[in-house]
Amino acid sequence: MIPDFDPKKTRRAVRRGVLRTALTSALALAVVAVMLIGGLRLLQTRGDREERMEKVLGTALQIAKPAYHLDIEPCCDVGPLSMSLRVSAQPIRAIGAFNVGGGSTYEVRQNFFGRVEELPWAQLGNTDLTTMLANVGGTLQRRENIRKVLARLPQDMNALAVVELAQPMADQAFRDFLVQAGTGAERVAYEVRTGSVPITWDFLEETALSGFRAWVGELQDHDEPNLRRFDLDLARLRKAAKDGLAYAFVTDENVADLRKLIEDPRVRTVRLADLAFDLERP
Repeated sequence: MIPDFDPKKTRRAVRRGVLRTALTSALALAVVAVMLIGGLRLLQTRGDREERMEKVLGTALQIAKPAYHLDIEPCCDVGPLSMSLRVSAQPIRAIGAFNVGGGSTYEVRQNFFGRVEELPWAQLGNTDLTTMLANVGGTLQRRENIRKVLARLPQDMNALAVVELAQPMADQAFRDFLVQAGTGAERVAYEVRTGSVPITWDFLEETALSGFRAWVGELQDHDEPNLRRFDLDLARLRKAAKDGLAYAFVTDENVADLRKLIEDPRVRTVRLADLAFDLERP
């Protein structure tokens, strides 16, 4: 026997059916979204993209900002449409400089297609060390004037300086010069680019030039667009690596040692970038 038609029950049944359909659809869409996001994340990290992001972009940032100590965190923060690399940065100061302060953390981000879209350019501004590196090959201060400046400073005061060589030196000749001059190098400029930041490389390791050459050797043509975001290009990097000539170097020495360096005929000039003032000095 067919039951009597009940409009209320029918409406309730329809509502339950619509609700079940909506919930089922929403659940299905959520599952698809999760799978899509997961798939996009996997695509972001395919092959060696994370390793190359850290190696290529992290190193390019250090070359572009040689006046900072950079500490690159393990790569990467991966989203569905981008990957980011976190970098701690601290300005390089003379050893013992007052109020050095701690480093700050910044982000380098590349999009789904592997192109850099965010750099901490505004936060990592130029410092006096940046200026001194950009002055390499430029107007030469008279040696007498540099002597006078150094003479006014306490001889045991630490100073951060860019020492420009009179003639570029090949790797072994440069190492011999450092030993003979009794000085050290923290970073070496492998080109002259007056008015702009030259290509530099950390010299604290024994294999400075070979490390630079190894890094350049791993760069690919498809890295070119990203390198240009750092004001670099493959042609410049490859030439500097192939030539392997040191044009200048960053050193942190006391004033007495800088007075000796300015008298060395192999030195073109010494450019002071920072001094470590001792506020307790009588």
